[in-house]
Amino acid sequence: MGKILGLDISTSCTGWCVMNTEWSPDHRNFEMGYIFISKEKGSYRKAQRVLRTLKEINLNHKIDHVFIEENLQTFRTGLSSAKTLATLARFNGIVSYLCEEVFDCEPNFLNVNNARRQVGMKIIRKSKGGKPTKEQVMDWVQQDIAESFKTKYDWPIKILKSGPRKNQKILDPVSHDMADAYVIARSGLMNI
Repeated sequence: MGKILGLDISTSCTGWCVMNTEWSPDHRNFEMGYIFISKEKGSYRKAQRVLRTLKEINLNHKIDHVFIEENLQTFRTGLSSAKTLATLARFNGIVSYLCEEVFDCEPNFLNVNNARRQVGMKIIRKSKGGKPTKEQVMDWVQQDIAESFKTKYDWPIKILKSGPRKNQKILDPVSHDMADAYVIARSGLMNI
């Protein structure tokens, strides 16, 4: 049974998802996690942290294919500057190289919008009454896990420490990176 790795790379948190290429009731069919690197200073330290996790994944799984969310190609209003795009592209290249070294296979790059369409996800724009994209992705992933793997996933939770919602439990923001990696892995399954 082969395995694929889906990655959602960023310079603050990289989400990852390992999936079996074939469903089996005797094996865990997917595993997800994240690499929190926003507190690491500089690209080299961030890359070293990612490398350690990739090596751990390699020890626990025989990865046959790697799928990586393609880095942004255009500016997004209020979110992306030329400097941000260049930094993300550089870090994406570094992690892509590390993947080829660790897993001995060339990564495949998937456009996030194409990956979402390929798995059957329909994003409703805010202007048409849709929730934020991250929430729609999370909803779809939770439903897909329940339907495809007959299980409920326990996402990381964060307890708010201050403000009007102090002590309230919320979904940890790293969960969104994990959900994005799940979508990339799920789409990757359709591309092998």
